[in-house]
Amino acid sequence: MSQPPPPSDIVKNRFLSFLIWQSIQSAAIFILTKALLLSPFTPKPYFPSLLGCVSLLGFLISMLFFSISVQLNATPQFRRHASPPELALGIVRLVFSGSSSIDEGFVHRARSSLCILVLISVSSVSGFAAVVLIAGSSYSGSFSGLISSLGQRSVFAGLLYGFYCVFSQRLVLDFPIVQRPPFFSYKMGLLSAVRQALKLSAASFIFSALFVVLLPNQRKSSVARQYFSEHFIFYIGNFAVFLSWELILHLHKVLHTKRFVFAPSKGSAAVETNPSDSLLAALEGSHPRSLLQYLAYLDLCMVCGSNIEPWRRAAFFEETGETYKRVVAACMRPLEQFASKLAEGLTSSTENVNKLSHQLSSPNEIIHSSEILESFGNFQLYAWCAQAVASLEVHSHKEDRFGVAQLSGSHAMVLSTLLSCLVAVETSMGKKINLQSPNHILGPAGIKWATNSTARREIATAMNKKRGSPSHSKSYALADVLKVSIYSIVSEFLQEMRASAKIGALEKDWLNNTNLVYGSAELLVQKLDFFLNFQAS
Repeated sequence: MSQPPPPSDIVKNRFLSFLIWQSIQSAAIFILTKALLLSPFTPKPYFPSLLGCVSLLGFLISMLFFSISVQLNATPQFRRHASPPELALGIVRLVFSGSSSIDEGFVHRARSSLCILVLISVSSVSGFAAVVLIAGSSYSGSFSGLISSLGQRSVFAGLLYGFYCVFSQRLVLDFPIVQRPPFFSYKMGLLSAVRQALKLSAASFIFSALFVVLLPNQRKSSVARQYFSEHFIFYIGNFAVFLSWELILHLHKVLHTKRFVFAPSKGSAAVETNPSDSLLAALEGSHPRSLLQYLAYLDLCMVCGSNIEPWRRAAFFEETGETYKRVVAACMRPLEQFASKLAEGLTSSTENVNKLSHQLSSPNEIIHSSEILESFGNFQLYAWCAQAVASLEVHSHKEDRFGVAQLSGSHAMVLSTLLSCLVAVETSMGKKINLQSPNHILGPAGIKWATNSTARREIATAMNKKRGSPSHSKSYALADVLKVSIYSIVSEFLQEMRASAKIGALEKDWLNNTNLVYGSAELLVQKLDFFLNFQAS
């Protein structure tokens, strides 16, 4: 039986596969464009020539460099970039104070900025080379005219596409909820890529036409003499290049977001001895925020939440309990880091609101600080961790033959972490989370009174005004994931929890209040009681 590749080779193998398939599709686009769209302007279009072969090879090389730049910039989460003033200040510190004055966060942001600069530069050069090569044989003018007219406009179009990819976050990998076969996923995005290429080529045609106006008079006269043919050739060549780029991005996403099964082949000896070793190695040994880490958590989430591979989930509940503890710890670690980071951002935001409430500073600038925005950067990973650990807890009620979940105390730890994360997220959304006691919740007529601080009201106002902010949709989506995860655990253990609540042992049996990442013990008990009564919303 063949063994799966080691985790370190997964990304490399997918990148090599991506390079092979993108070269095939780029060659197909080049040949179809020359044969179908540019044939009226090309002498002997259907007879192969040495110049045509050289043009095809150059076109593929330009697409290859663009694909490599996409691989350098592609990331499962959005990465902050260093601004030009921050880069200048960092260089000054490096020159006068040495490397000890540069923090690790600045190094990552500077590296991201450098990768973006490479992408924009490669897209401009690739656009220049690709359009000249694909439209060169159809251009009736001189070679200098080809470079000065089509080449310069192609450089401008490539710059526009590079900035478009950066500002629209096209290089942030979004893993699909429903995993389809790669061919089907690729086919589903073809029409969208064609539409996007038409829009981009039309926009670049208009902007580059304005660029032609700024050319010297002698060049404008040459453009005027060949107005129709040259502009049509440029539009077709530009459309072919944009379509190649769009399909490269689509193909990269399809191949790199496909689920990888971190398990030995069925029938091998490893299935009986260590079926979870490769998954645990990827969860614990992969670099944070790397593609390998995301693939490992995606595989874990699907194993815990579905019944497609029950033998793999059953292996988590082995007799020693070590595998179960490692899996739960792998899920809890990102959630705890998220709650701690979000708590720091909320604390600093509240302090800033209190200090600046008498000034003209807008609350929008405070609530959407860099700390809070960065906290939701790993949204996909946090959602997978919450869903995986909740599903594992639910299945442990019936599938845990050795009682490792109960003996390890994971029920209390998981519920406490999920509740703390939910309270932190709801606080960032501006919801009222004040501790409610029977003495002041109800008024004389049984009316429920709610209190809220000035800072939280300002934060809530800012959140309502920022409906389109990057963290707004992610905060609501993550809150829904956390609520569903908590409700699934509560629904499975409802009788046990209500029995503990009757004797006053709910906090002792189902919550771990020793190291709370956010919120107080009383607040978490109250929140859990809302879930028990199905009143949490």
